Amino acid sequence: MFEQTFKNIDDILRKDAGCSSELDYVEQTSWILFLKYLDDLEKDKQTAAELSGKSYTPIIEEQFKWDVWAAPKLALSEAEGTGKGKLDHHKALSGDDLRDFVDLQLFPYLKKFKTHAESPNTIEYKIGEIFSELKNKIQSGYNLREVINLIDELRFRTHKEKHEMSHLYESKIKNMGNAGRNGGEYYTPRPLIKTIVKVVSPEIGNTIYDGAAGSAGFLVEAFEYLRRPELVEGKKTKMLTTSDMTTLQKNTFYGKEKKSLAYIIGIMNMILHGIEAPNIVHTNTLAENISDIEEKDRFDIILANPPFGGKERKEVQQNFPIKTGETAFLFLQHFIKKLKAGGKAGIIIKNTFLSNIDNASISLRRQLLESCNLHTVLDLPGGVFTGAGVKTVVLFFEKGAPTQKVWFYQLNLSRNLGKTNPLNEKDLAKFVELQKSKTDSDNSWSVDVAKINSKTFDLSVKNPNNNNETILREPKEILDEIKSLDNENVEILKVIRAIL
Repeated sequence: MFEQTFKNIDDILRKDAGCSSELDYVEQTSWILFLKYLDDLEKDKQTAAELSGKSYTPIIEEQFKWDVWAAPKLALSEAEGTGKGKLDHHKALSGDDLRDFVDLQLFPYLKKFKTHAESPNTIEYKIGEIFSELKNKIQSGYNLREVINLIDELRFRTHKEKHEMSHLYESKIKNMGNAGRNGGEYYTPRPLIKTIVKVVSPEIGNTIYDGAAGSAGFLVEAFEYLRRPELVEGKKTKMLTTSDMTTLQKNTFYGKEKKSLAYIIGIMNMILHGIEAPNIVHTNTLAENISDIEEKDRFDIILANPPFGGKERKEVQQNFPIKTGETAFLFLQHFIKKLKAGGKAGIIIKNTFLSNIDNASISLRRQLLESCNLHTVLDLPGGVFTGAGVKTVVLFFEKGAPTQKVWFYQLNLSRNLGKTNPLNEKDLAKFVELQKSKTDSDNSWSVDVAKINSKTFDLSVKNPNNNNETILREPKEILDEIKSLDNENVEILKVIRAIL
């Protein structure tokens, strides 16, 4: 039912002049979906309060409730022959009246929640933040009415309904990734995220952070991992206590996201998965000077997929001891600083990080090896990220002790990955199994850090078990490195000219 409803909504939005892409479809569906979800949440809280003999104060004022402005229903006496619960067309706004109400009354009202909320960790604050960050783009009030009617049919009252909805919302995010020029910007493949979470193995009570949260895939999957201990391999199963659930809801997951649309989608994704007031902040993570980070700002677990190939301005680079325009390298410095002593991380990064010979790359590899135990590197094949056009590796490390030995695993598949043939969990099962013991195999081996080049700290993936087969770098990878070196040369020439 939910899947067909989403398809019907997309068909309506394609006809609207204000929506031009899959990104718009998800954004506009999200805010309407959120208000319907909020209405169902309020009804559940009202029922729970009544059953326990307590009173409940609604979050939303009467005139802005879903059942008043979006989907007013016929009363039982008025609905004879049609059935109770039918839309009251005399009260339901449509056309310009509906659009004007949404733009001029509803959105301004909801924006005010941000300034009136008790703290950022409340659903009231998130309501205000969401509606401060976006606007209604559906230009036709008649199209808006059709979308509202479809969403009104959806229910979020049972666990099964919420699970189905969260699964479908994930599918929408995946489509966004496929639609954009950079598939990894909105969507990291869930089999890869689940595998990273398994290897890092967070526990109840850990604080978990993603400073490049995007659509919050890492935080969502970590939540699913922790709230269902019966699915966690090799651990004693136990029922989560009320205290455990409170910890997961309020004191476990933290994120930051720079882009408005990704921020909204990340908030929605976490809410639909069951976290009522996600601790995600809309900010540029890299604007924080890492020298200002104190112990209270650090986390037990960091899981992230920082943007590929982004570039940061000079003033942002000044926040880091290792100066570089490469966004991912700045994020890696941030993550190392943000990790508590003994903390664990799983970070996706371009594979060129392991071998680039520019000063920033060498310095960053040295810092990682000297301040952290980089115990595992997962080398991924091309095609894992649809549309991204880069090869990546996953760095698994623990902070507090220098690296002695790195275990590499090269994921060699018998097929080419792509949009119609994506990565799956079975592809990664062998890696998960061997990683526990760091066993050598045809695709895995260990490297003694004492034996690597002490000038370049080169960590290139060179499988010693490939029967002397030459591993050729991807042409795009070589071109990217040439471009990076050219950019560095340009900066050096500027400095020389300034001196002359």
